[in-house]
Amino acid sequence: MGTYTRYPLRITKGKGCWVWDQNNQKYLDAVAGIATCSLGHSNRAIASALTKQLKKLQHISNLYSIPEQEELGQWLVQNSCADSIFFCNSGAEANEAAIKLARKYGHTKLGIKEPIILSAEESFHGRTLAAVSATGQPKYHSGFEPVVEGFKFFKYNNWESFIKLFAELEERSSDVVAVLIEPIQGEGGVRPGDKTFFKHLKSFCKEKKILLIFDEVQSGMGRTGYLWGYQSLEIEPDIFTLAKGLGGGHAIGALLAKKSADIFTPGDHASTFGGNPFACRAGLTVAKEIQKRNILNNVKQRGDELKKGLSRIKQQFPNQIQEIRGLGLMQGLVIKEDLLLTSQEVISAAIEKKLLLVPAGSKVVRMVPPLIIKKQEIYELVKRLQEAFKVLV
Repeated sequence: MGTYTRYPLRITKGKGCWVWDQNNQKYLDAVAGIATCSLGHSNRAIASALTKQLKKLQHISNLYSIPEQEELGQWLVQNSCADSIFFCNSGAEANEAAIKLARKYGHTKLGIKEPIILSAEESFHGRTLAAVSATGQPKYHSGFEPVVEGFKFFKYNNWESFIKLFAELEERSSDVVAVLIEPIQGEGGVRPGDKTFFKHLKSFCKEKKILLIFDEVQSGMGRTGYLWGYQSLEIEPDIFTLAKGLGGGHAIGALLAKKSADIFTPGDHASTFGGNPFACRAGLTVAKEIQKRNILNNVKQRGDELKKGLSRIKQQFPNQIQEIRGLGLMQGLVIKEDLLLTSQEVISAAIEKKLLLVPAGSKVVRMVPPLIIKKQEIYELVKRLQEAFKVLV
């Protein structure tokens, strides 16, 4: 179906941080399947692990216990604040599960008949109907109305906006059950969470017995230089969601919850493919490689180098670039609002320089390369982006 406006490329193979098109032209990939290919393309460890898994078992459904699923679940619990996990296939599905869990929590724990979930403006939580309804960008709602009820929006990182919204809902006797928020907004423009705002939010949610839900679909599994985005904010959510980097390029999502928030019972939620042996083997391989290869340290070092390089480009083109923002290997270059120049134009110019980038709105160019990117490749990324800007201006 005509759901994608594709770039004029047909990618046929990849290795590490590089991909090749049908004409054997080589490109530096700073998209990584949209923050998904954590270990790069054609990773040897993933290839070996999944080949062995395919010869053993690929899918049996959740009618039976799945050893690979249990092992991945144990790793995630041991390395996070969560106590239990539900596996699914994507970020949107993980957020749908979180929404269902929050609503049931409101009904059964708080006695709320019509639970409301607060979300941030410019957020992005997925394309399914409830997930897109929770997304604070009206452009994603257009044409799909009526959206699912039960979501209200406040300004990201703005405590006054949050408190004002909550007070207005209280006056109307509307009951808030949860806050769904990204620790760093991705599609909304690569906006890192403000530590003070999030600490206020955590205290407020605890006081009001409201669930704090983090959408870590893009920030989780080391993308920010921390294993989890919430660690950069020095707080813990009650629930958080994962996908993208968890499978290193293979479809898997997860809903993780603390014991106090885990109230699902048999029959409440399910997934045919969720957490199957193949997907969980991919997740286990990514998890073990992150630890074995000290990839978090690489993300922090390369992220610092990338930010410095982007800052140099900003100094060279002060009339075009407003700011550089992000964490680790999730960086955004913000184009000045009053310019006609768009992120898509920058990305098209970069493609001509054999560099792949991804937009985060019409004015933000996003860089989310594989977590294993090397220092020389960061240098090459910055150099090619610089050359693209020279053409544009």
